[in-house]
Amino acid sequence: MNVLIKPLITEKMTAATEKFPNRFGFVVDKRASKTQIKKAVEEMYGVTVEDVNTMNYLGKLKVRYTKTGYISGRKNSFKKAIVQVADGQTIDFYSNI
Repeated sequence: MNVLIKPLITEKMTAATEKFPNRFGFVVDKRASKTQIKKAVEEMYGVTVEDVNTMNYLGKLKVRYTKTGYISGRKNSFKKAIVQVADGQTIDFYSNI
């Protein structure tokens, strides 16, 4: 199971990282536990994780009106993790670009 899916690089998460420089967000597997997330971040980025907070999000309902009629569906559900690393440590998401 691949625990970390992608890092969260949104305006809201960037603002939170500027306010709290040692917190970073990730989209993770829905079945992953906090200890699995902690191990995955420590192995991938070489940092010491102090705290992990998780949130489960239900996919949004989407509706589209087309010529052929009414189409409704749902976006995918996902789990988000906010990881707090030790003071003085940081994660650079842009180093691989």
